Amino acid sequence: MPPRIVVIDYGAGNLRSVVRAVAHAGHDAVVTSDPREVDGADAVILPGVGAAADTMRNLRATGMVEPVRDFIASGRPFFGVCMGQQALLSVSEEGGEHECLGLIPGRVRKLPPGQKVPHMGWNEVWQTGEHPVFEGIPDGSFFYFVHSYYPAPDDAAVVIGETEYGVRFASVLARDNVVATQFHPEKSGEMGLRMYANFLRFASEN
Repeated sequence: MPPRIVVIDYGAGNLRSVVRAVAHAGHDAVVTSDPREVDGADAVILPGVGAAADTMRNLRATGMVEPVRDFIASGRPFFGVCMGQQALLSVSEEGGEHECLGLIPGRVRKLPPGQKVPHMGWNEVWQTGEHPVFEGIPDGSFFYFVHSYYPAPDDAAVVIGETEYGVRFASVLARDNVVATQFHPEKSGEMGLRMYANFLRFASEN
């Protein structure tokens, strides 16, 4: 049986390109705002664009907060993308202070002054840790970013990829069954598609 892959829809858009990336890896994905679909999933992808306050408000409104927490606690593979990565941390400083999911202790901070914000375009990702999600992806590969804030986890051990943009920040996080990227793999050409394929292979094997 192929894994049941769920892409969470909380109104943030960008879902079609995620589904296409999953299809490119040979899998079907269910796009849903129904928390019950998360309960029955083998792997979950939380994509996202936009602000932390809107993201958390929409996740609460759709009843997704506890199902996402429960899913991750179950040990099943989870992939957070862009805002879907930032939402995993404890607090976002975007537009004040906003409580996030609290699954990876740390804060989401604003990119430092002196750089054009948002950080938009291609940038290098330097691999600082080994993980199946990097299989076949050369160190220093370029991925596509669109963001004004960055994750600053408390535990450096969860950081497996870093990027420079006025500050060296965590662009890939991994802990146990969770992988998350600040960039958009689905908009990052061949290497991004490979990252999705690697995650889905990881999901199939776990």
